[in-house]
Amino acid sequence: METLSALLYLVASVCFIMALRGLSSPETSRQGNFFGMAGMTIAVLTTLALPIVQSYWMIVLGIAIGGGIGYVIAKKIEMTALPQLVAAFHSLVGLAAVFVALSAFYSPEAYGIGVPGAIAKGSLVEMALGTAIGAITFTGSIVAFAKLQGLVTGKPLVFPFQHHLNAGLGILTILLIVWLVQSNADAPMWLIVAVSLALGLLLILPIGGADMPVVISMLNSYSGWAAAGIGFTLQNNLLIVTGALVGSSGAILSYIMCKGMNRSIFNVILGGFGGDSGASSAAAGGGERGTVKAGSPEDAAYIMKNAQSVIIVPGYGMAVAQAQHALREMADLLKKEGVEVKYAIHPVAGRMPGHMNVLLAEANVPYDEVFELEDINRDFGTADVAFVIGANDVTNPAAKTDPQSPIYGMPILDVEKAKTVFFIKRGMAAGYAGVENELFFRPNTMMLFGDAKKVTEEVVKATE
Repeated sequence: METLSALLYLVASVCFIMALRGLSSPETSRQGNFFGMAGMTIAVLTTLALPIVQSYWMIVLGIAIGGGIGYVIAKKIEMTALPQLVAAFHSLVGLAAVFVALSAFYSPEAYGIGVPGAIAKGSLVEMALGTAIGAITFTGSIVAFAKLQGLVTGKPLVFPFQHHLNAGLGILTILLIVWLVQSNADAPMWLIVAVSLALGLLLILPIGGADMPVVISMLNSYSGWAAAGIGFTLQNNLLIVTGALVGSSGAILSYIMCKGMNRSIFNVILGGFGGDSGASSAAAGGGERGTVKAGSPEDAAYIMKNAQSVIIVPGYGMAVAQAQHALREMADLLKKEGVEVKYAIHPVAGRMPGHMNVLLAEANVPYDEVFELEDINRDFGTADVAFVIGANDVTNPAAKTDPQSPIYGMPILDVEKAKTVFFIKRGMAAGYAGVENELFFRPNTMMLFGDAKKVTEEVVKATE
């Protein structure tokens, strides 16, 4: 049975690897999801068949409760709330790692790692690391959820000596792990939990709301490493492999996104990402930058119908309004008029990695029309129209012109280089980073004020 279970765990691991490979491309994402579900099914059934499982009623009860809650959430959740949902789920993974570690600490004989007060030193290190990373993931994800949900301000919450405090708590955690290994006592274990919970809060609170996509990706990585650490404690190879896959893939994605934003990944890990947008915001609101031209859907329809190339730039405003289907309909009409239509996606557009890609795929936008920043940016200079629908911070020229801006240095989509820019927005409010968009005042920009879906539908009617 042990050999068979090891073989099945290996098959499940291969399925998870194939899932990650499939999810790396929109064309193969459905296949990737299938491999992921197949791998998890094999893993769960194999675990339930192990001889160490003595009773099933608690397992069945847990699956029923968790599955029921998951079903209700899946039915009710709006697409725009997916980032918050992902952050909330990450918190649960971290909390589960803490609970499993505490269970192993107080009932080590059930895991074959010793007896209370005499647990193997290697196992203590593993469960301590799993506990620390899990606790950081839990509170950090709660803060991310609160920021995305609007329960906490999206601005960075900074205070003097915060980096010194974080460094001190990190060193204290290491010392507590050493104490735990040497003493096998309860006190250091619970202190590790408390210190790590506080560290999770302090690492994420200073990060600005505009940088939440990177934070979510990094928290995903943390949850994977927490699972891997607990896998060593449980002596479960599948949990180790799966946790390592999630941890490494999340870290790689975070690095790619940081590179796309010209940020340091070490700042993400240390909680120093983003900056205080207060000064820049105040400056933005302190004076008139120029004249804002407001247009109508009819103006946009006429100009785009007579254009040769149109680049559509979706953002969180499109997600909030659920305008992706109307947008695709508009694009289809333009293509019938002989207009070349492309979509430009910024690495951190929306509130989580791949947010815009998911919405466009839901609207059946052809994959070959969707381009990432590095592939599309050069085309704005020759485009007749850039049609921006709710993408604020990722199109803000302040990232290149204002050294005091919290988004300074972040690569942006060069929409201002298009001959005409149409910008759909409800009003003149600043973006999620709290920075006013210089693009609004450019002479080639025409604002289309209103709900993104309604305005796009009016453009569609005027195009027909």
